[in-house]
Amino acid sequence: MREAEEYFAPGQKGSSAMPHKRNPVLAENLCGLARVVRAAVVPALENVALWHERDISHSSVERMIAPDATVTLDFALVRLARVVDKLVVYPDAMKENLEKLKGLVHSQRVLLALTQAGMSREAAYDAVQRSAMKVWAGKGDFLTLLMADKKVTKHLDAKKLAKLFDLAYHTKHADTIFRRVFGKG
Repeated sequence: MREAEEYFAPGQKGSSAMPHKRNPVLAENLCGLARVVRAAVVPALENVALWHERDISHSSVERMIAPDATVTLDFALVRLARVVDKLVVYPDAMKENLEKLKGLVHSQRVLLALTQAGMSREAAYDAVQRSAMKVWAGKGDFLTLLMADKKVTKHLDAKKLAKLFDLAYHTKHADTIFRRVFGKG
């Protein structure tokens, strides 16, 4: 909860019915603009079928959707850049929420590692789900339960299992992505 939010200026009004609520008005606006841009898709696709026999029905559509869609998309992209630029992020809350899951976010990596280690997909799924359901019921943390499962440890030792629980795996390409997108990082 409360991991990220759209910037909310001092004195800005939120929900008209719930004063505590901070409506993400720019993001909501972007959702609406996306609908407008997507509305141009069907007429554009209908134009494709007869490109070899163009007539006024094609150009009349293009004269409407091309400027409307591109101007709307340009506005939306500028607005999105503003949302991202001023996005308020709460990394401590993100970490706290991840910790509440007691390792369950790593279930897919464990499942895949088990299959790569020779366990059938069905057996791997059953083993991972068995421990995961105990965590959901509040009966331990995922890594500890997996390490206590002989069917799991037959294929993955404690060191290999622990490595699968490293959150850095999920962000290992972040610097590369930022460098490609923004030219820095």
